[in-house]
Amino acid sequence: MEKLEFLIENEFSRNIGFLNFEDQRKLLKARVAVVGAGGVGGLHILTLARLGVGNFHIADPDTFEAANISRQFGASQKTLGRNKAEVLAEMVKDINPHAGVEIFSTGVNDENADRFLADCQVLVDGIDFFAFDVRRMLFNLARKKGLYAITSAPLGFGSTLQTFVPDGMTFDEYFGTSDNFTFTKNLAAFAAGIAPNPYHISYMDIKKVNIKQQKGPAVAPACTLATSLLSTEVVKIITGSQKVLAVPHYIQIDMYRRKLKKGYLLGGGKNPLQRFKAWLIFRKFCQQMEE
Repeated sequence: MEKLEFLIENEFSRNIGFLNFEDQRKLLKARVAVVGAGGVGGLHILTLARLGVGNFHIADPDTFEAANISRQFGASQKTLGRNKAEVLAEMVKDINPHAGVEIFSTGVNDENADRFLADCQVLVDGIDFFAFDVRRMLFNLARKKGLYAITSAPLGFGSTLQTFVPDGMTFDEYFGTSDNFTFTKNLAAFAAGIAPNPYHISYMDIKKVNIKQQKGPAVAPACTLATSLLSTEVVKIITGSQKVLAVPHYIQIDMYRRKLKKGYLLGGGKNPLQRFKAWLIFRKFCQQMEE
């Protein structure tokens, strides 16, 4: 029996019914690049592996620490101090021993970004909110290479979903970011674009966000929701089974406040309201950095 047929009839047999046999074959043949193997990235990887995605490029230079255990599914007492990409690669192999996994344990930079995206169909964003420069570089490179790129940010007890297609709105157009902006100004614009409706602000202790240390609060349910949104989008892209609504379309859900918004951000980052939100966030960032 062919290897793919064996996997479909055994490890991934319960997927059949919501996915057909050919869809599952496409997933097993697919290659996905996941940057970040922590809170959302690690769960993206594991969920996609259980859906039957057969090949991964996994990049993360960090190691697991005790503070990761609350929300990062690769973090445990046994994995503390180990490289996140290496741990997640082992977990993928435990799910599917036939999976192809290439590890980028030093992260992604200008020198290896081409190799990281080589032969992949989708770029999955699982990196930290503050890693703006790497995120922007990879999204722009993915576009040049004709790849889809997806981000799903955990926000409070909720999440968002933004999908970028090779011939659609660019990263800079949607978020209103630019080479001419400072890191802080770009980060503020990214924050405004990733959460067009900041539902989580009403119950979030903003003092727990530290711009200088590049840290903020996060909880496991938001990571789980983000993965549910993103992994479903990956299936749609790889199988071609459903229409993909790219930015400026977005989805935002807040489970704590029972809010759901399927929106269209007219003009992306050029939208006057978005520019005003970005300015307010930028001012808040600057105030905190001066304290």
